[in-house]
Amino acid sequence: MTASAGRDRLRASDVQVLPATGRFEDVAAVVGPRRPGAPACWCLAHRLRTAEITEEGRDVREWTMRALCADDHPGSPPGLLAYVDGEPAGWVGCGPRREMSYVQHSRRLVRVHDDDVWVVICVRVLPPFRRRGLTALLPAAALDAAAAAGADAVEAYPVDPSGGRVDQSMAYVGLTGWFEAAGFTRLQETGATSGGRRRWLVRRELWTGAPPAGVDRIP
Repeated sequence: MTASAGRDRLRASDVQVLPATGRFEDVAAVVGPRRPGAPACWCLAHRLRTAEITEEGRDVREWTMRALCADDHPGSPPGLLAYVDGEPAGWVGCGPRREMSYVQHSRRLVRVHDDDVWVVICVRVLPPFRRRGLTALLPAAALDAAAAAGADAVEAYPVDPSGGRVDQSMAYVGLTGWFEAAGFTRLQETGATSGGRRRWLVRRELWTGAPPAGVDRIP
């Protein structure tokens, strides 16, 4: 029986997480459109500004994501893919904030520090793998990748469902509980919303001992 056919709760040992580099087709299977050529976010709306994903008035998100996933792309991978029994099952869009022009220039996605952080912009799990604990594993995977890259911290901008439900199409920004379970701390509400709910700035430090210069320790 394949993992997609079962409904057992997934453990970290059941999931293989790999960078998106060289895996565009699998990225497309998770964040691309169901119908080839149809409009899709491609996990770029919160990474790049509009001018960077259009060309002569045409939306070039697919080709932009292809370039970000290419083996010769000079920057960090655009995210991480989660596999269960070899099947693409989930995605966490993440990377250095300095490589995300949208986040860098947004007035609503506030920041507290100007240190070298990674940012999680998207968490997505394919329907056959939902309600099996994979969403709890993806923020942790981003933490591991950021730590390996030498980042000072990881930040994200999830919503607090406040006991209600968040539409699945708007839940890609993540829920505060997913990140708090991975050790993130809420810092403050932002001016951004998703599904009509305020998004929070959450953060998890990756350094040990004394904080970097100019960064206050967060309890």
